[in-house]
Formats: sequence, structure tokens, C-alpha cells
Amino acid sequence: MAQGTSVGDATEEARARGLSTELNVAGFDYLGDRFVVLDCPGSVDFAAEADTVLPAVDMTIVVADPDPARASLLQPLLRRLDELQAPHCLFINKIDKARGRVREVVSAIQPYSLEPLVARQIPIWSGSGALGYIDLALERAYAYEAGKPSQQIQIPDAEREREAEARYRMLEQMADFDDRLMEELLNERAPDRQHIMSDLASEVGRMQIVPVFLGAGESGSGVRRLLKALRHETPALGVAASRLGASGATASVIRTRHAGQAGRQTMVRVMSGEVSDGDQVTLSDGSSERAAGIFSIHGESQTKIDRAGPGDVVYLGRLDRAARGDLITFDGGARDAAVRPPERIPAYSLAIETQNRADDVKLAAAMARLVDEDGALTFGPDAATREFRLGGQGEMHLRVALDRLKRKFGVSVLSRRPQTAYRETIRKSSTQRGKHKKQSGGHGQFGDVVLELRPGLRGTGLVFDQKIHGGVVPRQYFGAVEEGVRDALVQGPLGFPVVDVEVTLLDGSYHSVDSSEIAFRTAARIAAALALPECDPVLLEPVHAVTIHTPTDQMARITAIIPMRRGQILGFEPRDGWFAWDSIRAFMPEDELHDLIIEVRSATQGMGEIACAFDHMAEVTGKPAAKAIETRQSISAK
Repeated sequence: MAQGTSVGDATEEARARGLSTELNVAGFDYLGDRFVVLDCPGSVDFAAEADTVLPAVDMTIVVADPDPARASLLQPLLRRLDELQAPHCLFINKIDKARGRVREVVSAIQPYSLEPLVARQIPIWSGSGALGYIDLALERAYAYEAGKPSQQIQIPDAEREREAEARYRMLEQMADFDDRLMEELLNERAPDRQHIMSDLASEVGRMQIVPVFLGAGESGSGVRRLLKALRHETPALGVAASRLGASGATASVIRTRHAGQAGRQTMVRVMSGEVSDGDQVTLSDGSSERAAGIFSIHGESQTKIDRAGPGDVVYLGRLDRAARGDLITFDGGARDAAVRPPERIPAYSLAIETQNRADDVKLAAAMARLVDEDGALTFGPDAATREFRLGGQGEMHLRVALDRLKRKFGVSVLSRRPQTAYRETIRKSSTQRGKHKKQSGGHGQFGDVVLELRPGLRGTGLVFDQKIHGGVVPRQYFGAVEEGVRDALVQGPLGFPVVDVEVTLLDGSYHSVDSSEIAFRTAARIAAALALPECDPVLLEPVHAVTIHTPTDQMARITAIIPMRRGQILGFEPRDGWFAWDSIRAFMPEDELHDLIIEVRSATQGMGEIACAFDHMAEVTGKPAAKAIETRQSISAK
């Protein structure tokens, strides 16, 4: 990728950042077998790309760093694979540059896996790193050659004792699930190599063990040995089909994309059966569409083909309603997927607006397509601030989305920090008269009211009542008076909507000819507007209940962040089902949440997670209130 010639990560967004920003697909043949690789980004910002891939593939290769200190980064992925009961193996990458012992790396990762990690290989070390490996199942040694197949060599004499010990450990782990192998070990009989190989395949397929391989992806070292193992140990396609509930002629929808003149394309993996160009496709709701084109995928290039069969990953053209994670069928039956993608709650948001107002309609259509392509994006108006917000999994996620919006759809936008949904309320009572009198020839306008405003209970909004005696304000105008009060509460003295106020209509007068609903509405708005500054207005800010999930060893850093953002820690406990993770509960003002995920991830090697939901409104004074009012005034002045 550094040279810009990789098959995958070919988009402008990926190459500008030097990392994967979306799913890449490529196919190749090796030793007469067809391999299709679905390469998912490693960044947490783009983790949702794997949500529909993991359930649909036959084997997941988890790529690990050789540094034991980074082992905990694998826990979210390994946990998801355990939940899915999806067979997987571990590939320890960059072994040519490793300085520590592989045993330490495996030991560091093991607590995060429910299945035992079984080392299939051990490295042959030199002063500058690993120069080769010993295959413990085959009892053969190989020397790495960058860009070429590894060359078989004699097992070095200095490594024979270590190889025997590591091989016996591998067989012991396998014997936990094979009585025959256990008996052979107890009787000190050498197991048959063919039995060992078939046992490996069986135990991997049943999710009893996770084999561990070594190599260096950049130079290709160890990759061919991995492919050979996958040829023999990857479960049959039917295992993944069963996991998805994909019976009959069925495909799993992995993702969608909008490809200009080609329209909407749906990436699927055919789990069983066959689909031909022009076939009717049945969706999960029982409706049907016609596949207009089938395209094989290799990086950014596509090739039109006539049909696709079991195991193929292809794009189907013009399926406008197939959604990520759905099952589609080619035999007329509707089927629901047994596995659905997990819900991704936005962790970071930006308020956006077009640079050119003429692009507003274009923006709505373009954003709908982006959200269709990326299940972790959200877009829409905020009910409280009425600004359009783009939500996603992190700052980089949204920056890539905005770059893609400009490149693919030609829409440039301005983005900024979202406004906080401040409100204001009152702490004292006031009574004011409001009179609206206008004579302009013919019928005039006349409305006269006396209103009392007083503080209400938190969360009640506006409570309106009347205590009119003698009909000084006719009943038919009560509704207009209430509407006039609501007009005044839209923006209070501090510049924000006013809430939690009790208003009573006490007195007034009317004119039998000139009074009208609009006149009394105007009079009520005048009275309320005069009363509000006398009621000791105070700013309210939304406070959220926040849960921060963090590795236990980073707990102190997270607990230091919370009070610095005016948060109140409520408690903490071990994260349910996770190893060495804690969950911290706190109350935190909404204004402090905007970039919290960035700071949390910075403190936790990118692993921290947050979940938040509105809890209550609270008074805010001092510098935070002054800053909020100043910001509001500057926005209003524009």
C-alpha cells in the first residue's frame, strides 16, 4: 500500500491515510483451489465493516501484532467470533521483526479467547529476528525468503528439544477433544501424522481450538503455509450457511454500494444454489426484484459474469431494497437471517450544512446513499437544535465519510461541533400585563391579559391555567392566550427556549368588536416576554447517563478524565463477560460529550467504548453558562 499499487485499499480515502477504510475483496487460485479474501479494516472507526462478513465466511484469520502488550486489542473481535461460534485462526504478523517470544504473545492473548490457542508453528530465531519456522504438525523446518515460497531445511539441532516440547504441548491440547489421541500420548505411542491433520481440521471446525500461525505479510513469509493449512482445515461452506440459517438457494447480503451510472450494487456471498443474470431474487420480506448484472470482484475492478455459485462473492446489480445482513433467495422462498448485524450507536457527531444552499436537496439524496453503504453512519435533523447531524464511530470515520461525499457525489459541506440543547427556566415569580391595541380603520385589534409566571417542576414544560372571573376574558380566547405564551417561551432572555414554567391567566379585558384570537395571542406574548426577565432566568443543560467501558489497567486514566469534564462518577463494576475490563457509570453534561470518545480511545489504545443517553436537565452557572450564552449570541448574530 505504501507504493500505492495494492489491489485493496485503492480508494483515495484509504491511500491518503495509509490504512483500510472499507471492506476489500480479492480472489485468487492456489494449488487448484479458489480463495476469496474479504479484508476488513483493523481500525475501531471502521469495525462495522466486519459485522456482516464474520457470520458469512468459512474461516476468519485474526491478524495479531507480535507485541504481548497489544494482545488486549484483539478481545472485541475474539469475543464476537465466540458469540457467532465462527471458526477462526490466529496469524501473528511481522514475526521477522519480533523481539519477544511467541509463547509470551500466545499467553497474553489466551485470556481473551474461550477456546485454547494451539501453536502450529514455532519460529527459528536469529539475531535480527525470525529467519524461519518449524511446522509442528508436519515436523518440518522452513526458511523464509522474501517474496518467494519458504524453503524446507533440516530442523536445526539446537531447535530439536524446543520443537519436541512445543509439539507435545500441541498434541496435549488436541487430545483434550480426542480420546484416541489422548490414549496414544498416555501410552507414549507416536500419533499417526494423517490422524493429527484430520484431527486439526475437525477441532477447528467444531470451534474447539484456535490454531496459531506465524509470518510476515509484507514479505509474504509464512503466507503460503497458512494457505496450505486453510485448504485442509477450513470448514465446508455448509457450516457458515447453517450459522446464518441459509437453507435452499440462498445468498447473504454483505454490503451495498452506489456506483454512479451502474446504480445500486449489492455484494453477496452465495451460500448455496446458483444465481444467473436476470434471475428473480426474493427478499426477506417476500417481495422480489430482478438481478440486473452479476460482477466478480477483485479490489476496485469488476468483471461481468453470467452466473455465480456456492461460495462466490459477487455484486448483484439493481437490487434496490436488499439490506446488509439480509438473506436473499433464488428459489422463491423468503428466509430470515439467523444472525443480524449488531446495532452501532454513534460515538461521535458533526453538524453539517452545504457550502451552497442550492445543494441542500442533493445533500439529502447523497447522504441517504452514504448511510445505505455504511451501516455505522447516521444522518438526520436533531429534534432539539434542528441542525443536521452526521453520526459515526469516530472522528476519522466521519472525515472519511465527508471526503467520500465530495468525491462520489460532488457535495461539499461545512462541518462543526454540534450545538448543545441548552434550555432556560425561571427561579422566581412575576405578574405582568400585556395589552395589544391597534386601530387601522374598520375593525381594530384589542387584547388585554394579566399573566402570572412562576417556576414549575422540572420536566413539566409549560403548565397553563386560568383564574378568570366575570368573563373579563371570554373562554374562546384561552387557547390563543396559551399559544401567545408558547411564542414567548421559544426564546427567553438568555437566548434559549424556556421550559418548566407555570402560567396563570389572572385578569384582562376585551372589546366586543375589535378583540380576536390573534390580538389575545399577541397580548399574551407581550405579557410573558415582560415577565421572563423579572423571574431570575437560569440556564439548564442536558445531562447524560454515561457508561465508559475500559480495560482495567487504564481505569485510573478514565476516572481522571470524568471530573475534568464536569462529570460525576456514580460507580463501576467489572464488564459482564469480558476479561480484565471495567464499566464506569457517570453523569456528564452533554456539552462535554462531543469529543469524549477521542480522549477515551487515546487513553485506552483505541479500545475504549462509551454509551450514553439523556437523563435529566440541570442548572448551570458560572463560566460554562457564560460561554454557552456567548456562543448562542454569536450564532444568532450571523
